[in-house]
Amino acid sequence: MSERSSVLMRWQKLALIAGTVLMGIKLTAYFLTHSNAILTDAIESIANILAGSFALYSLYIASKPKDFYHPYGHGKIEFISAGVEGGLILFAGASMAAKGLYNLWYPVEIHEVTSGIVLILIGGVSNYLLGIQLKAVGKKHHSLTLMADGEHLLTDAWSSVALLGGLLLLKFTGWVPIDNMVAVLMGCWISWTGYSLIRKSLAGVMDEADTALLQTVSAYLNDARQSDWVDIHNVRLIRFGQKVHIDGHMTLPWYYNLETTHEKITDLETHLAQATGFPTECFFHADPCVPASCSSCIFQSCEFRKSTFEKRILWQPHNLTSNRKHQL
Repeated sequence: MSERSSVLMRWQKLALIAGTVLMGIKLTAYFLTHSNAILTDAIESIANILAGSFALYSLYIASKPKDFYHPYGHGKIEFISAGVEGGLILFAGASMAAKGLYNLWYPVEIHEVTSGIVLILIGGVSNYLLGIQLKAVGKKHHSLTLMADGEHLLTDAWSSVALLGGLLLLKFTGWVPIDNMVAVLMGCWISWTGYSLIRKSLAGVMDEADTALLQTVSAYLNDARQSDWVDIHNVRLIRFGQKVHIDGHMTLPWYYNLETTHEKITDLETHLAQATGFPTECFFHADPCVPASCSSCIFQSCEFRKSTFEKRILWQPHNLTSNRKHQL
């Protein structure tokens, strides 16, 4: 197991332990107060524990090297993990919004509001601090699983702020429907968070283009461009958990021998790996240049040029991904 995977698993274990403690705090607050809004927060914490357990397992699977049956590695399980977490959050949020609506018509007496406020405050601050750290570590190590967990905890922390506001209003006004109204609003917000995670998960499973990363790569290639890199096109870039796979076509002078062509493609792949900032696997096909390429080719020392240089074509996401040689 790599050092990166070990770091991610350690943080996920910490998140799981902390989540279990926070769930206990929130359930205690609910049994003391009988508040639906607090129960909403507690049910979400149960979803956190279930999702966190699967996330820990997914990080273990994702850390395995590629093999005969998984030639691209095991990184896509991180997308599945985020989807499972999103589904659990969506279900918890919808359930508690429904319960809040039900209790607007059939209210339950609230007790020990002050104790509930103190316990939820402790839980909210803890979630915020841990969520910030998980998100930072996940971003540093390019882990969707850890970033999703951090985002979830931050959402939980902000929902605790809304919950505290509702409990304070309840304490000073004594108007019980406030509790159920807060529960409905929190349930809807939590459901939206779950939907967003599912959407991101499906995008990964469906190999949706990472346009932000593609923009970064195109800018880097324009800066690193060598004069005999006549053209790069038909580029496809996808994420597999912490890894990136890139394939495409590279146009080189038609008279280059196989050894020189191989060196140029290897050089390009090295630059691409530096551009992404991820562990990157590249496969590029070499194309020979054609006379139409001459007007945009910056390789001035070419002895076989058919026309004068007119204009350099900048590589951008829309033309890098196009399946045709670039020409003016």
